[in-house]
Amino acid sequence: MRRMSYEPRIPAASRFLDIRGLKYHLQCWGEPALAAPQRPLLVLLHGWMDVGASFQFLVDALQAPRWIVAPDWRGFGRSAVPGADAYWFPDYLGDLDALLDALSPDAPVDLVGHSMGGNVAMVYAGVRPGRVRRLVNLEGFGMPDSRAAQAPSRLEKWLDELKAPPALKPYASLEAVAARLRANDPFLDADKAAWLAAHWAESDGAGAWRLRADPAHKRVNPVLYRKEEALAAWARIAAPLLWVEGEDTEVLRRWGAAYPRADFEARMATLPPHRREVLPRCGHMLHHDQPRALAELVEEFLDADAAPGAAPGVTPAR
Repeated sequence: MRRMSYEPRIPAASRFLDIRGLKYHLQCWGEPALAAPQRPLLVLLHGWMDVGASFQFLVDALQAPRWIVAPDWRGFGRSAVPGADAYWFPDYLGDLDALLDALSPDAPVDLVGHSMGGNVAMVYAGVRPGRVRRLVNLEGFGMPDSRAAQAPSRLEKWLDELKAPPALKPYASLEAVAARLRANDPFLDADKAAWLAAHWAESDGAGAWRLRADPAHKRVNPVLYRKEEALAAWARIAAPLLWVEGEDTEVLRRWGAAYPRADFEARMATLPPHRREVLPRCGHMLHHDQPRALAELVEEFLDADAAPGAAPGVTPAR
């Protein structure tokens, strides 16, 4: 009989740090004493509308003991809500920089980012190349490019949205939260969904369950995404890079003509040689769908003896 809820092999410990005036929550596995030059602190960065605990299945599938930390980004999980009208991408970079100052001030880290976290990791690795030993991007595709002419309408929409407080849908039970998770991800096992639900949502004290996320994340971002600015940061990445995506991902398909795969491939072509992998039976949430296969790829890459800038086993783009 299947367990009703997943049981972690390596339970996480919770820790809180003051990061740029905010109380930041960290999921922590292992101890600082495990960090070494060839196996430094491993930092896992979650995506939009997710939490650090989302990496539990990946951590459980890793074989070698490591010191691992997964923060909840500001306004997500158990980290503080800044009370902002919008969330600015540079703040994530600032938070990550302060986090590394606190946890690994004198040694570069291994950095793994998923989706939004992958985008943060890529830019950070270009802005602070000396702070990242190895870099893994899990479907951090970037965003569709924008044009200056879009700014007035984007700002107008943001101003309109400020007039109505945003809200997130409540759920009647944790089972309903788990069902939502599985509806979003058909590859997610029921026991993992049940475990994630308790980290993804919290009771409101009145019988309903609400996502651990600031509703302000729903507002349109008034700051335009500029592809050329992102690529300028990517060009400065010095760490060996592993890019992984799911064979059945819907990310680029959802953007359609606004961000075709050809555009993404052109962006990746600007990078130095890097390794690329595609996981079968896997959607956008690779660390949920195929944690063991992903762990094997990540661990082999992080433990490889390649010199900085090299990428053994480079896989052609599909």
